Amino acid sequence: MPALDLSAAGLKPLAPRSSEPFIGVLRGLTEDSATARDKEILLVRRPLARLPPGFRGYLLMEEGWVDPSLKDVYVLPSNLGYLAEGDVVRIHPTRGALTTLYRRTSPSNTFLVTERCDNNCLMCSQPPRKQDDSWLVDELMETLPLISPETRELGITGGEPSLLKGRLIELLERMKHHLPRTSVHLLTNGRGFANPELARALAKVQHPDLMLGVPLYSDLPEAHDYVVQALGAFDETVRGILQLKRARVRVELRCVIHAQTYSRLPQLADFITRNLLFVDHVALMGLEQMGFARANLGLLWIDPLDYQAQLIAAVRTLSRAGLDTSIYNHSLCTLPTELHSFARKSISDWKNLYVEECERCTRRADCGGFFASGLAKRSRGIQPFQD
Repeated sequence: MPALDLSAAGLKPLAPRSSEPFIGVLRGLTEDSATARDKEILLVRRPLARLPPGFRGYLLMEEGWVDPSLKDVYVLPSNLGYLAEGDVVRIHPTRGALTTLYRRTSPSNTFLVTERCDNNCLMCSQPPRKQDDSWLVDELMETLPLISPETRELGITGGEPSLLKGRLIELLERMKHHLPRTSVHLLTNGRGFANPELARALAKVQHPDLMLGVPLYSDLPEAHDYVVQALGAFDETVRGILQLKRARVRVELRCVIHAQTYSRLPQLADFITRNLLFVDHVALMGLEQMGFARANLGLLWIDPLDYQAQLIAAVRTLSRAGLDTSIYNHSLCTLPTELHSFARKSISDWKNLYVEECERCTRRADCGGFFASGLAKRSRGIQPFQD
């Protein structure tokens, strides 16, 4: 999956095509090129009498005459009209397709670095696959120098990134070098960092703004292991958290709330405050209905209205203990008023939508809405605020 999982076919070639895919950053005619032009793709919004030579490729919003000496000139289909200067794309010449790897204006750029995983979570939105996908890291290594240094945050996800071991460390070093002002949020199941050498190697990068998001689904080892479908995962995950914090790496605990996890939310909060009070953030998250979650929806679905008591109890315990606590992926109308200050607009802009009821809601600007992939089940509490 690319950074934003935005890809489309339908590029119309107007000049000879390359035989292999290539990556480039989109530039406009009025921009100064910050990188070598062999990594730049000219984005042409209006027909020009003559295209300037030297760019790696050309993307035209409208068809026009093209100098036959140029190469890799394509007309964009209308559904790619969102592209803008500063975006990074991969072009597949033989397929006539384009994949968006990074969008400069988006706050939600996340990169998949492997599809391999040592968990097999019941609700995994990116089901693991056993295959050699080292090209994903290669591609990201090539992409990083093209990303705007003003980008506020980038995400890294899998699969399980810690399975990359040394390559993950190399990747973070490259991110630190090219994007020193960009925060990095790395999603990991934490098990690989039970190895103190890997935890120390990660800390040694000394990235200025790195946070690891680690899931913990229960205070009971057997319950956590059932959710992730891996025996012994709870113990390894907790050891991984301890090793990371021992190495002074920032850690966020994450719990996806569903029918298999909601009942012990208060006990999980107690466990965290008694044993892991040194973590940096706790995220309580709604279910995304895609991947394995969609296949297991009968096992996982519970209306958020039906776990309000457990969620209130957990948030009270965590916040009273001084832990920074957030609720993600919940519409405001499904949460009691007491929890609204903990709710975050968290759903990525390219996954987000609003339903008909939201059109007349006075709190829409404060609410994250819904996952575009996840309307198979909807809370009975969806209704507009009229205050």
